[in-house]
Parts: sequence; C-alpha cells; structure tokens
Amino acid sequence: MRFNTLFILAFLWSSALAQGPVVTSWIINPGGETGYGGYETNVQAVHYTATDAYVSCTCIPGYDIGPWSQNPNLPANQDFCFRITRNPAPNTGTAISTPLGHIGVWRNGVSIFNAKDGMSYNNQGIWNRDAKVFEGVSFDQCLGHPAPNGEYHHHVSPACLYDQLDEIAHSDLIGFAFDGYPIYGAHGYLNADGSGGVARMRSSYQLRSIAQRTTLPDDTVLSAGQYGPAIGGQYPLGAFLEDYEYVAGSGDLDEHNGRICVTPDYPDGTYAYFVTLDEAYEPAFPYVLGPTYYGSVAQGNTGPMSGHNTIPGSAVLYDPLSTALHDAAPAAPFSLYPNPATSSVAINAAAAIARVEVVDGAGRPVRVIAGRGAAVLRVPVEDLSPGTYIMRIAFSDGSLVSTAIVKQ
Repeated sequence: MRFNTLFILAFLWSSALAQGPVVTSWIINPGGETGYGGYETNVQAVHYTATDAYVSCTCIPGYDIGPWSQNPNLPANQDFCFRITRNPAPNTGTAISTPLGHIGVWRNGVSIFNAKDGMSYNNQGIWNRDAKVFEGVSFDQCLGHPAPNGEYHHHVSPACLYDQLDEIAHSDLIGFAFDGYPIYGAHGYLNADGSGGVARMRSSYQLRSIAQRTTLPDDTVLSAGQYGPAIGGQYPLGAFLEDYEYVAGSGDLDEHNGRICVTPDYPDGTYAYFVTLDEAYEPAFPYVLGPTYYGSVAQGNTGPMSGHNTIPGSAVLYDPLSTALHDAAPAAPFSLYPNPATSSVAINAAAAIARVEVVDGAGRPVRVIAGRGAAVLRVPVEDLSPGTYIMRIAFSDGSLVSTAIVKQ
C-alpha cells in the first residue's frame, strides 16, 4: 500500500454513523496479502448496518504461525462471516454458556475458543478438561493451534496479536465476544472510572481447596460413579475446569471475566472482557471469557456450521481510507508535527485524545498509545522502519481522524 507523502490525508467520521469500535477496530488486509498456506490474512472486509457489523475473514493471521507439536491438523481458510451487534445488551435471563467452537473473534479474524478441550473424564461431561493443560503442548509461539477442521484459534491470550507484557498503557482492544462486548488484553485501568493508572486485570477464579474430586464448585455432592480422578500425576489440581471456583472480589473481574469500566475506546464506559494472565504472565483461568457470556447472544455465530452469516444487501462496506463517507461529523481540530518525522510525532488537539494507533502499510498496528484525555501527546516513531504509516487518532467525544505520516 502506498500513500501520497506530499500532504496529509485526513478522513473524518463520527462514532454515531459508520464508526464505533465494532466497525473500525479490525485489522483489514489492505491488498490481498497472504500468510500461512498462501491464504489471505486477517480481515478481508467489514460491512455494517445500523445494528450489526459483518466481519469477513479467513481465520489466518498476518503473522507467522506454527509449528504445532503433537497436532496433525493444519490451518485452512474458514471463509467466515461473523455478525457482531453494534448495540450489545446485558443478558437479564438465564446465563448463556460459552459453547465449544468459536465464542468470539480476535480483531485479526482469528477464532476465540473457551477453556475446554472438548473432552471430559470418563466421557461423562462432569469433569471437563482444560485445553491449556491437555493441549498446551500443541500451541505454537503465538499460543494458538488448528482444530481438526483447520480452524486456527486461541483458547488463551493471543501472544502475537498485542504486547501482553506492556504494563504501562491500557491494553489494546483485541477482539469481540459474540454478545458484542469488547475484549481487551491483560491490562486495564486500575479503577473502573479510568483513574489510578494501569494494572494487570486479575481473574476472580481460584483453585478450590479440595483433596478429592467428589463435589462440584456449586457444592453439588457427586455419586461415587461421578467422582473425578485422584489429584496429582496426570491430573493435577487445575486439570479440569471444575477444579476452579468463582470467588467474588478476589480479583478485578466478574464471573464472566469482565467488568463495567472506562477504556480508551469507550471513554463513557462499557462492559469489557479482559484476557487473564498470572503474576508470571502465563495464561490464567478462565483465560478469555468465563463459562458464560455477560450479554445476549444472537444466532448465527455459534453451533454447527456457524460463522457464515449472509451480509444484507443494505449493508455498507467500511473503508478506513475512504474520502466519501457522507454525513460525517467533523473531528476536533488538530495539528501534527513534524511530518516527515525521525524520532517522534507531536499531536496538538482541541479536544481530549482517547487513543492513538499507528498502522503500517500491511494494515498491522505497530503502536497503540492511550491518550487518557490529554490534548497534547507525543508518539515515538524512532524504532519504526522508514516508510509511510497511517495514524488513527480517536477523541474522547467518539470522533476519529486518520492521517498519513512519514517516518524518515
């Protein structure tokens, strides 16, 4: 992808129209780039209506994946079209369990799976095996692996999608659950109102204090034929999902592995899930979503043969570099200098900056900085390779501007 380097290209839109993170947060393949197996990578297109975003993707990321130890499966193009609601709502009825198979999608179009590996002790469906424990040996360096149908996916934090070790800034928005709520990396604001700095979000699921697997986390007493295996050896504590219990207040997140909070992309607050890591930055149960969704889940994305929704004829194709977006509310006035730049770019705006993202010519985000409401922000570029990048500046009022910058 090439950009005119003689002038700044600015493209404005408001979050009330074609905007909002559900539409604008995806890593869109800019020119048919291919990755593993020669398949096109990341997201091919995003269409949207007033109510939904339709995300077309191959399930192949733009970074290198593999090899997979003790796993004979190979990734293949899934030709998915996921439908993500733009108006998520809390579920006030019976909690909806996260099923086997995809339960959400990362922003690069790769599937998210829950903590289960699909098998249980004695095939009774009582003691369900933890995929990290039983399949972790087959995860690649990005902590993903392919399913028998070729669906590349992650049960845990996608290590190559974002910098999960960054303790300074609020983590990136890295995906959406199928109830429409965003999923962030491991770090969020210490306090839900956005104050207090940044901290690693801690799971509220804890290993149970049990010597035998004779009861379930809800205190159900099992019959002898339903007991789990002895703790130790092949089945250490933590080998099964039922080895954990939710302890309210023991961490930062609720039973769904999320919380209502302010984030850089939702300065007015939202419910958000967070991937969870322990003190050693190893994946921590329940890893992404909890056993149930926070919100209501529409049909079409889960179950056999799911993920192949039909895009309505009235849907609009989202183009992040389009100059023909109509009825767009103007973003706040701003200046950006120097451009071209060698070490850093300074942004001086007339409104509070929520987030800045720098995207390379392949559509990959190479830098994300939380603005935290500042009107003046410095974006370091010294370590970036020379070339032209797109800088996306999101303001706290929901408006967004994209502009080309040149790194010399």
